[in-house]
Amino acid sequence: MVRVKRGTTSIKHRRNVLGKAKGYRFGRSTKEREAKVAIAKAGVYAFAHRRDKKNDFRRLWNIKIGAALKTHELSYSKFIGLLREKNIALNRKMLADLAENEPNIFAEIIAKIK
Repeated sequence: MVRVKRGTTSIKHRRNVLGKAKGYRFGRSTKEREAKVAIAKAGVYAFAHRRDKKNDFRRLWNIKIGAALKTHELSYSKFIGLLREKNIALNRKMLADLAENEPNIFAEIIAKIK
């Protein structure tokens, strides 16, 4: 049988791993074993935080809507309840954007549900 030398494959694999760990601090960017662990953990965090991001934005929208409602003497929970009652189907993202950038239109929506 022919002898197989695997040096090129190992080097290619190492280069790949270290390339993915580029920019990491300390041994994680230079040592293959540490880089592998760091890449695996980064993947886990990325997966979890993609879901957390959705919650973070929803919280932000709620805060923006609540802040805009304070000027109209209305609480967030009552506002959302009134929206449902009147069958106004605007999501929180749109409401937050209107509250921040188009206060006149937001005031019209409030006038409609009161």
